[in-house]
Amino acid sequence: MRQQAPELLDLERELTVFMRRARAFSGEMAREVHPELEPAAYGLFMRLDEGGPQRATDLATYFGVGKATISRQLRVLENLGLIFRAPDPVDGRAQLVHLTPRGRDSFRSVREARRGEYMRKLATWDPAEVAELARLMHQLNSMSDVGS
Repeated sequence: MRQQAPELLDLERELTVFMRRARAFSGEMAREVHPELEPAAYGLFMRLDEGGPQRATDLATYFGVGKATISRQLRVLENLGLIFRAPDPVDGRAQLVHLTPRGRDSFRSVREARRGEYMRKLATWDPAEVAELARLMHQLNSMSDVGS
């Protein structure tokens, strides 16, 4: 077995801890929107709020999950009245997923609480460090994009 560089092992460990904590935090945030939501719902809300209405297949691609997985998650959100589907004006055969006003308001309220938590945790950091962390996380996430 090839020995790994210690900095890569450190990165793996820290990313693992970060992902577990982020998943738990997203679960808390999703449940604040509605008690029946799972952690993945928070990411769906964020994507729809920031990117506007989208096809389910585009959401599945963005998150790197199968169509069946995204369909199941969207069905739950739809049954709770947090999203709705409408025909795509460009291609009437397809449907776009939209946030309902209730879904958008609930998500934005919870998102503001989450941002407040980040601000509290990072209050002692230099703004340049926060910007650098954001840049590096973006770089890491970009490597995970489909097709890269």
